[in-house]
Amino acid sequence: MKYLCLAYEEESTLSDLSEDEWRALRAETLAYVEALRSSGHLLEARPLQSATQASMVRVRDGAITVTDGPFAETKEQIGGYFLIEADGFDEALRIAAGWPSARIGSIEVRPVLEELGAEKRY
Repeated sequence: MKYLCLAYEEESTLSDLSEDEWRALRAETLAYVEALRSSGHLLEARPLQSATQASMVRVRDGAITVTDGPFAETKEQIGGYFLIEADGFDEALRIAAGWPSARIGSIEVRPVLEELGAEKRY
């Protein structure tokens, strides 16, 4: 089964890392990505640009509104994502817990639906 893992991080926490700490975290992350790829668990992984580069688009009553910056008023923003294949939710949680930035942020793990339901979305 596929699971989408969303990595939430505080930009200030990452920005406050020393150069050596950043290099160590990056190297650990890249090594974990390679290990997951080699094991067949990792389908895709990508970092995202700063939430300050984001815009939120809404359409209400035919009117389009665009709001700059992160939508949610929160300290943590989505810093990246990884799509994994796991035998079940427990294995997906173990994989997410191994992601290095889980130590300084959080990882949301959500099962991926294979198709949009005909009756109801959820």
